[in-house]
Amino acid sequence: MDLSIIIVSFNTKEILRNCLESVKNALSKSPDKIEVMVIDNSSDGTRQMVIQEFPEFKLIINSTNLGFAAANNIGIKKSQGQYLLLLNSDTEIFSDSLTKTFQFMKETPQAAVVTCRVELPNGRLDPACHRGFPTPWASFCYFSKLEKMFPKIKFFSGYHQFYKNLNSTHEIDSPSGAFYFVRKNIVDDVGLLDEDYFMYGEDLDWSYRIKQKHGKIFYYPFARILHFKKQSGRSSGHKDLEKDSNRYFYQTMELFYLKHFADKYPRIINWIILSGLKFRQNFV
Repeated sequence: MDLSIIIVSFNTKEILRNCLESVKNALSKSPDKIEVMVIDNSSDGTRQMVIQEFPEFKLIINSTNLGFAAANNIGIKKSQGQYLLLLNSDTEIFSDSLTKTFQFMKETPQAAVVTCRVELPNGRLDPACHRGFPTPWASFCYFSKLEKMFPKIKFFSGYHQFYKNLNSTHEIDSPSGAFYFVRKNIVDDVGLLDEDYFMYGEDLDWSYRIKQKHGKIFYYPFARILHFKKQSGRSSGHKDLEKDSNRYFYQTMELFYLKHFADKYPRIINWIILSGLKFRQNFV
């Protein structure tokens, strides 16, 4: 098998249907041997829809919601492809994007990971697909809106790296998990997604570990997908789910900081950052 596409679903049946239709269309234009795996954490009838409408795709059913990282890891363990693509259920692939991205990986042996241009429904770039790591300074510039005020100045735009040419191929620190195309041998080397991250941040953590192994991560804008963002989380329309998702968001930031940055900064900086994150968690 050349490529394994892994899609985790959590109560997004109608959106998932559109995603799978777009994947099916993209597969019809690809000469490669590709398997599609749907890892379902849902209770909304998703599994029946997949079985009836997409019998050619593999369906793995979880009895409980294991979270994004754990569900993807199930798919990764069962995958047969030399390459893996983590794809969000709230995305749609343009017909030639899969072929273009796969070709880029084949022609760029130094690439450990590649992502495409991930667009929001309004046509703008989803900033999460084009990130630097959230160092204390980069995070401060983001939350204080300095990045928004001076997006083209590298000193202030470290998190989303808007100072780079978004119309050209270049290295970044991390894409989002919405479209995360990675070589299987890289995963074998760095390990699976960290399941301590229930929701959010597992993509940043994976990228950080990959780059520690000197793997290169690329943004490739000549392939595109649409991302109907936050459909099963912070903008789902369900108050309890949105509250839980916001809490996970700040817990994720705390976990990432403790794991990768706390030993690199003075105690006073750690105290300020971790106190701020605790404060935000308590008032979501």
